[in-house]
Amino acid sequence: MADKIVIRFPDGAEKEFETGVSPLQIAEGINPQFAIRQLVAEVNGKLVDMNYHINQNSEIMFHSFNSEQGKEVYWHSSAHLMAQAVRQLFPEVKVTIGPSIENGFYYDFDREQSFTDEELLAIEERMHKLAKEKLPFLRQELSKKEAMAMFKKMNEPYKIELLEDIDDNEVISIYTLGDFVDLCRGPHLEHTGKIKAIKLLKTSGAYWRGDVSKKMLKRIYGITYPNKKDMKKYLLFLEEARKRDHRKLGKELDLFSFSDDIGQGLCLWHPNGAMVRSIIEDYWKKKHYAADYKIVYTPHIGKAELWQTSGHLDFYSESMYSAIEVDGSDFYLKPMNCPFHIEIYKSTKRSYRELPLKYSELGTVYRYEPSGALNGLKRVRGFTQDDAHIICTEEQLLEEVEKLLDFSMSMLQDFGFEEFRVKLATMPDKSVGDAKDWDKAIKSLQNALEKNNIKFEVDEGGGAFYGPKIDIHIKDSLNRLWQLTTIQFDFNLAERFKMEYIGADNQAHRPFMIHRALLGSIERFFGILIEHYAGNFPVWLAPVQVMVIPLSENYNHYAERKYTKLREQGIRVECDFRNEKVGYKIREAEMSKIPFMYIVGAREEDTNTIAVRRHGSGDLGTFTFDEALKVIRGEIQERT
Repeated sequence: MADKIVIRFPDGAEKEFETGVSPLQIAEGINPQFAIRQLVAEVNGKLVDMNYHINQNSEIMFHSFNSEQGKEVYWHSSAHLMAQAVRQLFPEVKVTIGPSIENGFYYDFDREQSFTDEELLAIEERMHKLAKEKLPFLRQELSKKEAMAMFKKMNEPYKIELLEDIDDNEVISIYTLGDFVDLCRGPHLEHTGKIKAIKLLKTSGAYWRGDVSKKMLKRIYGITYPNKKDMKKYLLFLEEARKRDHRKLGKELDLFSFSDDIGQGLCLWHPNGAMVRSIIEDYWKKKHYAADYKIVYTPHIGKAELWQTSGHLDFYSESMYSAIEVDGSDFYLKPMNCPFHIEIYKSTKRSYRELPLKYSELGTVYRYEPSGALNGLKRVRGFTQDDAHIICTEEQLLEEVEKLLDFSMSMLQDFGFEEFRVKLATMPDKSVGDAKDWDKAIKSLQNALEKNNIKFEVDEGGGAFYGPKIDIHIKDSLNRLWQLTTIQFDFNLAERFKMEYIGADNQAHRPFMIHRALLGSIERFFGILIEHYAGNFPVWLAPVQVMVIPLSENYNHYAERKYTKLREQGIRVECDFRNEKVGYKIREAEMSKIPFMYIVGAREEDTNTIAVRRHGSGDLGTFTFDEALKVIRGEIQERT
C-alpha cells in the first residue's frame, strides 16, 4: 500500500493523499471546474507546476489568473510560446530571456533587423496555432555540465552566458515546449491550451542585460488573456491610456517639451506647465511649513569627498555624472540631497531639545539614465525631488512615522488620489547597521501603520541595505499603481557622517534619520497627474481657470472689465480678443481644457451678467459676476 501524506489547505482543512500526488490531481478532487481555472500551485510557500509531485506533508494554495502569481506564470508561459513561434518562423534568431512584466510579457531576440508589423502579425498567428495544439510545458532537471553541452549543441550563446553565472553544483531546470527548449526556473502552465487571447503590442530595442556596452537586441512585447472579453477590455484600456499619455497631452496643452539641443531627459517647462508646477510647489511649501518642516536650499554640486563619505561614489557611481575639476578638487552633480541636509545639521552642536528636526527641500538632482529608459516626465535625467529628512531620537520614531503617514495620505488625497497600496519592506540579506536598530525601526514602521489602521503588505527583504521602508502606491483613474511616497530609515549615513546630539544625560548620542520623498519627484508626479486627469485639471490646478470670450469686438471693452475683475480676485484668466467666430473660440478653449468660459455679448453687457460654460458640460446658464466667482472659488477650495 502506498505511503500517505497530509495536505493542509488555506482554510486549515487537512486531507490525506498518496505520496507523489500532483496539485492538479488535488484540484480535480476539489472540483473539476475549479481545477481548470488554476494555473499554478504554491506548495510550502514555493510556486510549482500543476503536475509537480508532492512527496511530503505540505501546505498548498492554488492561484488562478485573478492572482498576481497566476498572472506572472501565465504571462511568462506566454513569453515561451512567443519565443517558440519566433524560432519556427525565423530559425536564424538567437533567443535570450523573456520574463513576465506588470501587464504582459516580452522576449528579447538577437536579430539584425527589427521585426516589422507584418512579421508581428505572423508571429501572433503562429502563437494562436501552437496554443490550440495544447502543447505541454515539460520540465527537466540537469546538471550544469549537461545543460552547457545541450545549449552549445543548440548554438545558443546567450543561454551559455547565463549558465556561466550559475554555481557549478546548482541543479538546472529547462522547459520543453514542442520543438522549443528554454533555460528556465519555471513554473509554467500545464499546456498552451490555457492561452486563449493573444496580442503582440510593440517592438523596441534593448541592450543585452541592460548593458550599453553589449549588443542591442530586438524586444517584442505582448499580452495574453484566458478569454477574449478580458483582452478586449485591456485593449480599450490601452487606447484610453494612449489618449491620456502625458507626452501627447504635454504637447497639445503646451505644458513642457524636450530638446535634443539641450540634451535628452532634461525638461523645459513652458508657461502653462510652469504655472501648474508653481501651484504644486506653493501648496507643498504651505503644507510643510504648517507641519513644522524647515525648508532649506542646497547647491547642485558637491566635492568628491562628500560623495565618498556618503558612499555614493562606491555604490552609486554608475548613476552619477562625471566629475568636473574646480580649484584642484573634483565636484559632482548631486544625485541626492541627503549629504547636504546632514551638513546643515552638523553645522552646529545639537541638543535633544531641538529634536526632531525636519529639513525639507524641493531639490533638483541629476542621475544618469540610459536613453532607452527615458520616458517623458516619468523618467528623466534631471528632476526635482520633494525631499525631507527627519532627524530624531529613538523615542520619537513612532510618533514621527505616524505623523508622516497622516501627512502623506492627506496630501495625496488633496491631489485627487483616494486608493492606496502600502508595503513595508524589511531587512535584506546584505545590510548595514545593528540588527537591534533594524528591529526597532521595522517595529516603529509596523506599529505606525497599525495604529493608523492602514492595511499593508510585508515585502520581506525588500528594504534598502541601509534601512527598512514604507512605500505608498497610489491608484490612478485607470486603476494603475504608481509608487510615490517612500518613508525610509537610514542607519548608514548617520554613522558615516558621525551625526550626534547631546542627550539629557549630557552624553553624545547617534540620532535616527528618516528619508522621505512624498511626491517622488515633481516631474514624474506631474506626468502622473496629467494622465490621471487626462489633462482636465481640477480648477485649483488648472493653468488657466477662465477664458473670457466676447461674441464680437463690440464687446471687447466689457470682456476686458470682467477679465480685470477676475485677475484682481486672484483668478487665472485669459481673454480671447481674436477676430474669430465665437464657435471657433469655444472649441479652442475646450481643446485647451480650460475649466470655465465666460461668454459676453449684448445681453450680458445690458444686464451686467456672464453666460458661463463648463468644460465638458456645456452651458451652465447666466450668472452675475459674484455668482460666477462663487462657483469657481467653491471648486478651488474643495479641490474637486
